[in-house]
Amino acid sequence: MLALLDARARALTAGPPALPLRAGYRNLLLGPVDRAGRCAATAELTVEVTGYDRWPVVHPRRLALARSAAGWRVEHEEGTDGPPPPWDLGTVRAEAGARCLVLGMDAGGTPAPTGLAPVGDRAVAAVEALWGTAWAGRLLLEVPATGEQFTRLLADGQAGWSGMAAVTVAAPGAPLNAPADRVLVNPETYAGLSDFGRQVVVTHEAVHVATRADTRAWTPLWLSEGAADWTGYRDANRPARRIAPELARDVAAGRLPAALPEDAAFTAGGEGLAQVYEQAWLACDLIARRYGPQRLVALYRAVGAAAPGADRQAWLDGLLRDGLGLGLAEFTRLWQAEVRALAQGPS
Repeated sequence: MLALLDARARALTAGPPALPLRAGYRNLLLGPVDRAGRCAATAELTVEVTGYDRWPVVHPRRLALARSAAGWRVEHEEGTDGPPPPWDLGTVRAEAGARCLVLGMDAGGTPAPTGLAPVGDRAVAAVEALWGTAWAGRLLLEVPATGEQFTRLLADGQAGWSGMAAVTVAAPGAPLNAPADRVLVNPETYAGLSDFGRQVVVTHEAVHVATRADTRAWTPLWLSEGAADWTGYRDANRPARRIAPELARDVAAGRLPAALPEDAAFTAGGEGLAQVYEQAWLACDLIARRYGPQRLVALYRAVGAAAPGADRQAWLDGLLRDGLGLGLAEFTRLWQAEVRALAQGPS
């Protein structure tokens, strides 16, 4: 039985070309064998992407086994919990870059987008230029063939994510502190972007991978999402109104935000999500322009290092005073002035 499963695991790496994986089955539990020589079993399929995963990704599996004169065979295998492994959705092909690996799924003749490796390489370089090298310095991208597959590969399966071009997800089954993050690309939304937009998206997600060690549950999403967007647009040399067009239209219509966006406003599929991200970008752009990019990085890390008490506003106020020399109320007023200026800025 173990030889059968070992051969099945090796087949995952076969390609072509050969995939850089270490795969195997563990914790095999066999049910009773019936008169027809069949039995049910459960096991864990572990897969480690060589050079990217520090711990194996774990996929609980259910197997239907049958015995004949030739020995045991697997009649059926399926997942029991969490998102499926990529090869459940079709043939997986690898595209290697200098600093990234792209695993694309080819389902029923529908291939995943190609050409992502150079985009990933540029994203890694852009992130290192701002955030330094105290992270793995490489990027793993998974690209399903369809938007429906993209939703299936998300841990929560929320339909609201369907409009997102990419999402950074944690490897299922890895320890909570494992830096085994990978970027899941939505092929349908990604395909509709310009080359510039694609680069911004992948660089944004690469920031989330690079800053995982400095990001905590209490890090405000306006800071984590805004810093990721700011890094993506850093060398774009584009006016603010082109980076934040939805927010600029709101300003022109007299709709001004009263405060920095709350975490709940970033819910996938939520109303006005584009404006929320643009608000976050503008807040981080304000910090980087007024105090320098490294002050933005330092503030980000300081926020992650200091857990808030009961009064979250006072906590953030103190961190802003320490990092920027002004409190939350004054920073918010400066940010609101930047928002209003969108109405008069260059297009």
